[in-house]
Parts: sequence; C-alpha cells; structure tokens
Amino acid sequence: MKLLLFCAKGFETMEFSVFVDVFGWARNDHACPVEVVTCGFAKTVVSAFGVPVAVDKTIDAVSAEDYDALALPGGFEEFGFYDETYHWKLLTLLNDFDRLQKPIASVCVAALALGKSGILKNRRATTYHLDGGRRQRQLAAFGAQVVNERIVIDGSLITSYCPETAPDVAFELLKMLCGESKMLEVKEALGFCPPRG
Repeated sequence: MKLLLFCAKGFETMEFSVFVDVFGWARNDHACPVEVVTCGFAKTVVSAFGVPVAVDKTIDAVSAEDYDALALPGGFEEFGFYDETYHWKLLTLLNDFDRLQKPIASVCVAALALGKSGILKNRRATTYHLDGGRRQRQLAAFGAQVVNERIVIDGSLITSYCPETAPDVAFELLKMLCGESKMLEVKEALGFCPPRG
C-alpha cells in the first residue's frame, strides 16, 4: 500500500511529521505494509516557518490510481498555504481520490482544500475552530455540514479542528488502511495509550 503525503507551501511541519512517524513505526515494527510517498508542487517545499522539505514526487508525477490514501497537513495563509491547496491540480487530485473512494485525511485548515474541491458538499466535516470560528464558517460556505468536534469522519474522509489533533488523524487513517488492531499496536508502541492486557 502507498500513502501520498501532500506538502503544500506553508504547511505545518508538526502536522506533516506525525504521518511519517505513525506510518514509519507501523511499517518498520508492526508489519503494516504502507509506504509513505511525499509530494508537492516542487521538489522542495518550504514549510510555514521556513523549513525546506525535499519531497519524493511532484504533483504532475502522481495519480490517485497509484495510491491507497492521501494525507494533507494544514498550514498558514501568510506563508502561501492556500496558493497551492486551492490550485486546480490539487483540487482535481482530491476529487480523483474521492471518486475512487480512497481515504483522504486532512488536519486543521487543510479541510478547506477539501471544501474548495467540492467533495465535502453535504458531508460532515470540521476545520480550525478557534479565532471565533472563522475557518469553520468558510468551510460551511463550501457546503459542508460543519461539526465542532476534534475529529470528524464521514465515509472515507477525515477532518480535524486544530494542530493538536494531527496524531489522532494519522491513527484514524492507519485504522482505515490496516485495521483497528494494528492501529492500537502502533498507538501503544508510541506511548499514546496505556499498554493493553
């Protein structure tokens, strides 16, 4: 299996890194055969706080048919996040994943890209809930049924409402791809829950 981890300009590194670690532990130590492939509009993507990250693929070299899921970390408007997350190429890619009913996991304001793509119309979702709910109102304007909860799952779509949720979004995506038992193994190994039994 392959997870496409998309890095838009101005992405938050914390929201990106959890997918690398959760799926890295799952593959390396828990026999979950999910390869993480990073992607962006360019081979080097600069994060919200100026950290350059080299990615494996550019958007022109990927197709939804070749991946089992997509993860999209959130980011900062002032660092150009929406310049790329609202670009037609990414919106088309999101629609392709949704059409194929492949999981899409977004953290925080990345849900706005899903909203802009049209795939959240009449579906339950959430996004950044602070700042007076401004981002949630934007999401509602795209036709989403906004739910003010940490994580909202509607079919194969996962949305969340702030950076703090990023690890749990990654675990929910791992559960979709590898099952609840494997997800709990990895969650326990990383110290996110007490040992079972």
